[in-house]
Formats: sequence, structure tokens, C-alpha cells
Amino acid sequence: MSDRLRNDIWYCPRKGEATWKEFATLAVVVAGVVLSGAALDWDRLALSRLSNPPLGLPRVPFPSHSPPPLEEVTLGRKLFFDPRLSADGTMSCATCHVPEQAFTQTDRATPRDRSGKHLRRNAPTLLNVAYAKVLMHDGAASTLESQVLSPLFDGHEMANPTFDGLEEKIRGLPDYAGRFEEVFAEPATILDVSRALASFQRSLLLANSPFDKWRYSRDRNALNPQARKGYELFVGKAGCAYCHLVSEDHALFSDGLLHNTGVSYRPPVGRDNGETNADQSSDLTSRNLPDLDRGQQEITGAEADYAKYKTPTLRNIALTPPYMHDGSLATLNDVVRFYNEGGTPNPQLDQLIRPLDLRNDEIEALVAFLESLSGDGAATFSTGVRVLDADH
Repeated sequence: MSDRLRNDIWYCPRKGEATWKEFATLAVVVAGVVLSGAALDWDRLALSRLSNPPLGLPRVPFPSHSPPPLEEVTLGRKLFFDPRLSADGTMSCATCHVPEQAFTQTDRATPRDRSGKHLRRNAPTLLNVAYAKVLMHDGAASTLESQVLSPLFDGHEMANPTFDGLEEKIRGLPDYAGRFEEVFAEPATILDVSRALASFQRSLLLANSPFDKWRYSRDRNALNPQARKGYELFVGKAGCAYCHLVSEDHALFSDGLLHNTGVSYRPPVGRDNGETNADQSSDLTSRNLPDLDRGQQEITGAEADYAKYKTPTLRNIALTPPYMHDGSLATLNDVVRFYNEGGTPNPQLDQLIRPLDLRNDEIEALVAFLESLSGDGAATFSTGVRVLDADH
């Protein structure tokens, strides 16, 4: 910051020397300088996380076997918040993956599409998505680079009609002039857009939770007795660790596989026509809904894959309600009770799903353990991440 600007910050206009409108304008400029600096600091911290993940997380797998350059993360961050990447300029990646809501949406079961109608599936958090073996609830994508293409060209989401059209739009935006050439040595291409967005999303690492400090730093006081009891249930009687894996030196809390737990056999979340769960039958043969979600079967076509969905990570789970692929369970207590009852019986129910016979105090202990998985600094993780750009 220049001496002139630093002096101007503290300048209080006297009568006849300046107007309060001018002072307010200056304040906005100063705020822009501060926030831009915060964003740059965020990018540097993001790059540091990629090289040295927080306690409890393993080494980040990179397509190129090394962390991306700082400029690539910065460009990906800018793209993530840019609504101009959508056909009508109204939707960005951050519309459904809100930083202040743990990079998901905690105020609704499922996001709304461009017309204002609810989509079928809950927006999964992007925290620690760098480790996902498959992406999207049905496993439709195997890499972050391929996954980001789906919302960009989905007719219900960002709805770009063609690759060429989006490339041409980005190349014509003045605030992107030279940016792709600097990072990728070429004008913007869809491949470059996907690479930059993926690099930014890989940097969203949040761990060093109370559980991590207790297990991996051997801090015996990091978990209270109730949460420790919950962990014993998690790896023992409740059997949660069969799918939500915990290793000796790290924990991803997911097996990266897809399972049928019976969620799709429950009454769906209320539709836009005003129906409630109580109004709708849980019998699949009588529902005959046009938007019935068949899970992985929609990708493979195999009958055995009906209603299979990806095992989500449990890291930061207390920050990301509502739960399940359709957002149909509001609280962690609801989730534990759902599994305690053995899911919902159906022909393809995973063999690991069974009644758990947990007492109320054991359910409360499991919830306490799940709440201990929130990463250190979660409340301020999004500070500085949003782009402030005068041309945008």
C-alpha cells in the first residue's frame, strides 16, 4: 500500500475539502486492496496445504505427480466464483458449493436449478475432495478434471451449449486476458478450465480435527469421554468403519465405493408441488415418479447397481447438513438412527447394512464422535477465498 493511500485512509474530510461520498468511495477502494491481499494469502496457504496436508490426511494425489503452480490455483479460484461461466450469467460453481457453508448448501436439501426447481441430489461438500476415488453421488466421474465438465454443460445447471462457445466467451473477457497464456501457455480451452478448477478444489483441505489430534498426535485430552466411546462403537459394534475407513497414519473415512443403504426406497423429499413425505408412498411400484433416482444404475444400467451411491467422507460432517444423497435426513442423530434401524430393506440392500441395536446413549456417543471430525479453523476457512475483481 502506498504512503499516499495509507494517509488517505486516515483522512477525515473537513467542510469544503471533500465529501462523505468521496470518503465512502475511498473506503471501498481500501477494502478492495485488503480483500485482494487476503485472497492472495489464501492462495499461498492453499498451495502450502497441497504440499503439506493437515494432520490426519495423506499425501495428495496429483495427476502430474506434483502440486500445481500458485497461478493455476489462483486462476481456478477465480473461475470457481465466476457466474459468467454459465450460459445466462447467473450461476457459478460457488452457487451450489458455498464456501461459508462448508462448500455445500446447508440451508436446503438439494440445490435449485436455473428455473428455480429443486435438483434431485444434495450438493456434496468439496472439502477434501482431492482424495475422492469416484465423484458425484453415482460415481459418474473418476477425476476432478472430468467431473467439473458436468455442471458446466448440464442443461439444469450452467447450461453451456458447446465447448467452443464457452471457450470463446472466456477468451473475450478482458479480466482473463493473458491469464490462461501465463498458466497454460495457450488461450483458454475447456481442458485448461477443468485443470484450473480441479487444482483449486484439490486445495480445499480441512483436517487437524480433535479426532486427529487424539489419534495421530496422541493427545489424550483432545477427545472427551463420550466421543471416545463413540469411536469405540464406530470401529466396533456399529460397524461404521467397514465403509468409512480409518488407517494407522491417516483417515479418509470413505472406502470410495458405492452402496445401497435403502435411501432411495424411503419417501423422497417434498417436491415443488407442495407434497410432503407423508403424502407420498414409499412403495416404488406406486410412486412412478419421472425423476426417480436410480443411483449408479443410471450409469451402468445393471440391475444390481440400483440405488447405489458413493460412500461420503465423514470429515467435517457436522458442518454439512442435511445428509444422504437426497438431503432427506436433517441431523446426524437422524442418520445414526436410520442405520441403527438397518436402513430400508430392499432387494439390493448392501449386506453390511443391518440393525445395530444401539441404545440411546450409544447413539449420542456416535454423534459426539462424528462432531469431533470437524477440522481446525473450519469457521474461518472461507475467509479470503472469494474473488474481488473490478472487471468482474
